[in-house]
Amino acid sequence: MRIREDNYIEQLCLHNEEALLYVIDVYGGLIKSVISKHLFAMPDKIDECLDDVLLNIWENISSFDENRSTFKNWAAAVAKYRAVDYLRKYRQELQQVNIEDVLLPQEDVMLERLVQEEISEEMESLLSCLSESDRSLFWKLYVEEKPMEEVSRETGMKKAVIYNRVSRGKRRVRKQYLSEREA
Repeated sequence: MRIREDNYIEQLCLHNEEALLYVIDVYGGLIKSVISKHLFAMPDKIDECLDDVLLNIWENISSFDENRSTFKNWAAAVAKYRAVDYLRKYRQELQQVNIEDVLLPQEDVMLERLVQEEISEEMESLLSCLSESDRSLFWKLYVEEKPMEEVSRETGMKKAVIYNRVSRGKRRVRKQYLSEREA
């Protein structure tokens, strides 16, 4: 079967490899540029991230909804958030390298700061629809990856209250994200 603009999504859902090749040909440049924008400080990770994005598209094409967005925008969003995941992962690796107080060369310190700034900008943009206290909860739970019990102790809130606030916050963030994607 010949893969065209009008049938590639259907063929992707059927896991036709030719449809994935079509996506690479048509949208590969866009996906790579989105990844490169976020991983500019880690050029050695760009191709690995690109592979992960394509695999993610392949495995999760069923979550794509033509009524909510175009495939182009959906693929770009998948690329953006996968690249941000790579930034988080890389930041954690940098922190783990600092064993026995080994001094990092100046370049690594600059790179770590650039990565931190990029993650902070993305997170601030994503969480801008939340109140300061909800933003703080999200930051502690999802960026600092603190356990719920510890966040509960630090804030003095019951876990049930935190779960409710996080749930409502996720809905607000999702709504804002979808409205930004459609714009």
